[in-house]
Amino acid sequence: MEIIHLSEKNVTECAKRAEEVLRSGGVVLYPTDTLYGLGADAFSDDAVEKIYAIKEREEGKPIHCIVADLAMAEKYAEVNDCARILAKEFLPGPLTLVLKKKKGIDAGITRRIETMGIRIPNNDFCFAFARAFGEPITTTSANRSGAPSARRIDGILAGLGERAKEIDLVIDAGELPKNRPSTVVDVSSGHPVILREGAILASDIWEAIRAEL
Repeated sequence: MEIIHLSEKNVTECAKRAEEVLRSGGVVLYPTDTLYGLGADAFSDDAVEKIYAIKEREEGKPIHCIVADLAMAEKYAEVNDCARILAKEFLPGPLTLVLKKKKGIDAGITRRIETMGIRIPNNDFCFAFARAFGEPITTTSANRSGAPSARRIDGILAGLGERAKEIDLVIDAGELPKNRPSTVVDVSSGHPVILREGAILASDIWEAIRAEL
């Protein structure tokens, strides 16, 4: 396991190294604007299976991804008016939008499901990482499924136990602030359904939508 300590001066270097790991089918533990996440090529069946194994997560539970911007998301998913309203108001930020995937997209995180969840974190490393890789990257909290999410690398690795050895690269940004996870909104039908209220309040989601109607 390789560990790189992230600073303001080496963001580009860290993103480049993380990209190299993903290109080789590996897994990266990295910071976001909410929690530490597990990153892999979102459209690689093998890489996504590694994420499920590390988290000991049930296959039926979807894993979301980060993208650099909506233009990247539009290559793989249908970005409707509702999605654009919420993206304009809250992205980059702690919001996950669940979109209907485009025809022909059926690998990795989209295998056997009709949607994909996208994030654009308000985080310099995430932006550089997504830009460097040029395709969606998995983002799911770095913990065993159902267990609490630690804010420090040592706590995360301890919590994952033997599975932590399957992580190829750690981008260590130190202890992250105590944040709630992203708010998850399913807009795949064109009508918003809040699946999880997190850092963004449900009332703020509805207010943003009402303001545009």
